[in-house]
Amino acid sequence: MTEVEQYIFDLKINQREIMLYFHDILAHQLELEAKIRYKIPFYYHKSWVCYMNPIKNGGVELAFLRANELSNHQGLLDFKGRKQVAGISFFNLKKVPKDLIYEIIQEALLLDESIKYKSKRT
Repeated sequence: MTEVEQYIFDLKINQREIMLYFHDILAHQLELEAKIRYKIPFYYHKSWVCYMNPIKNGGVELAFLRANELSNHQGLLDFKGRKQVAGISFFNLKKVPKDLIYEIIQEALLLDESIKYKSKRT
């Protein structure tokens, strides 16, 4: 069991179920590298693509680090006052709009693959 999988299995059942679903897509199907950073799971290809963060009330936020560069034509990404990072909060795996989330993940991977990340920090 990897460090990320151990982290996920230590969560409450609802959060575990949601995170396992996304971990399977990101780490196994899409073969992104998964690492614990800042005490949560991050997923990396050429740069950090996304992370999962357990949130209050038993939910999980799937957040994209370069969301400000994504189209968000699905209208699901919530910046919550952040300038670059946006995410989608889930509280029930059955209510995850799987096709729309997969579109966002694919767009984030295409961005990561085609346009090198340039840090906005000076």
